[in-house]
Amino acid sequence: MSDKLKVGLIGGTGMVGQRLVCLLENHPWFEVKVIAASKNSAGLTYEQGVKNRWKMDSPIPENLKKVIIRDSSEIEEISKVIDFVFCAVSLNKKETKILEEQYALHEVPVISCNDAYRNTPDVPMLIPEINAHHIEVINAQRKRLGTTKGFISVKPNCSLQSYVPAISALLEYKPNSILACTYQAISGSGKNFDDWPEMIDNVIPYIPGEEEKSENEPLKIWGKIEGDRIIDVKEPVITTQCIRVPVTDGHLAAVFISFDKKPSKEEMIKLWENYSIPALVKDLPSAPKKFLHYFEEPDRPQTRLDRNFEKGMGITIGRLREDKVYDYKFVCLSHNTIRGAAGGAVLIAELLKAEGYI
Repeated sequence: MSDKLKVGLIGGTGMVGQRLVCLLENHPWFEVKVIAASKNSAGLTYEQGVKNRWKMDSPIPENLKKVIIRDSSEIEEISKVIDFVFCAVSLNKKETKILEEQYALHEVPVISCNDAYRNTPDVPMLIPEINAHHIEVINAQRKRLGTTKGFISVKPNCSLQSYVPAISALLEYKPNSILACTYQAISGSGKNFDDWPEMIDNVIPYIPGEEEKSENEPLKIWGKIEGDRIIDVKEPVITTQCIRVPVTDGHLAAVFISFDKKPSKEEMIKLWENYSIPALVKDLPSAPKKFLHYFEEPDRPQTRLDRNFEKGMGITIGRLREDKVYDYKFVCLSHNTIRGAAGGAVLIAELLKAEGYI
């Protein structure tokens, strides 16, 4: 009998759900036991449910092809047979909040890929290599919910996970103002070129809601726990432009940054290259061996060449130069559906398991 934790995938037929299915195949700690989706998919096998819309390069895992998709609203029944859930549903924010809270109230830990609870002060929003200590606020959240095991943890928006790690390594120099322009792959919308032929040979300078998330969520990631909540930092001030580009996977960011204490280029590169992953994270199964890597080549990182750095869990940086308006400018890259979505969620679950929260 397997001693792995039993996992439920809520929203398992979409792109992030599919990526979770692939990442959890043969995972040393976790085993998918339930796949749930909308009423339209409920009752189908997983293979039938994703027929003609499987977007991964690797095939559907054999052991999940015949799994019967359940209705994600069957919370009481699903809660009895799993240890925790990943939630990647395509619902509006109000519906998502109700669904995730109901799972938590049924004593199920929820690792969410959605944005419904990112602004809730006692819900940790985690990039484990940066703010793993924020899991401590879960105790206050459980007290508020009246639960023993159930809680909600979230991952941040995929758009900021290219540049927030690079900036986090530089916080000792007190960055005060940041401009970040992100060039985001179409998989961030859950689509590929077959679904969205209008993106071929095209750039769309608008992604609903992305700029607000990109400007505000880092302030919580860098925040401090005070009492029963996480308090956002006041600085740096961040402004962003988020643009959809004709790329399959990978979000590239052009970053402009100024500091209270201006470091040298050599100091910045040293901090990136020597970034130390916290001890409670570095040995987790999905943790990258090297979180940040700086390229000396003038034309790197490139999306197609470098998005899979550290199996998609690492961040690449390049083109560090002094700027005429800000102190410096550079570019950085992350894999949006691995680091920015499913892989980041799996790493959060590993952290929570290792620290005894699930």
